Amino acid sequence: MFEKMEILTKAVGLAKHAAARQSVITQNIANADTPGYRAKDIASFAETFRENNGGAMQATRARHLTGSVDQANAEPNMVYRAGAMSPNGNSVALETEMMAAAEAKRDQDLALTVYKTSLGIMRTALGRR
Repeated sequence: MFEKMEILTKAVGLAKHAAARQSVITQNIANADTPGYRAKDIASFAETFRENNGGAMQATRARHLTGSVDQANAEPNMVYRAGAMSPNGNSVALETEMMAAAEAKRDQDLALTVYKTSLGIMRTALGRR
């Protein structure tokens, strides 16, 4: 039932994207002193969604359009983050990683808030609190 609700599907997709991004950020921080390590990142959720959706029109009803885009399980694109290299060839900047971690946490919080609020609205509509 819930997999048919687009708002919940997008919230789950954003939460998975934020978790994947947080994992990449922690790898970058763990390799901050590794010579030659290049900092990685994951493309934004909007960009990943746009690429996986192919820019196609979206249906609001089952009979409008057909498509097989699974927004909740869309694979994020890994990219190398551009930045200044240290003398040992490492491109990890802890300040940048901390900012990226804060963005990932904000996305995670947003996804969970949307999910929780949507479930609350459904409970209210069903007469449950």
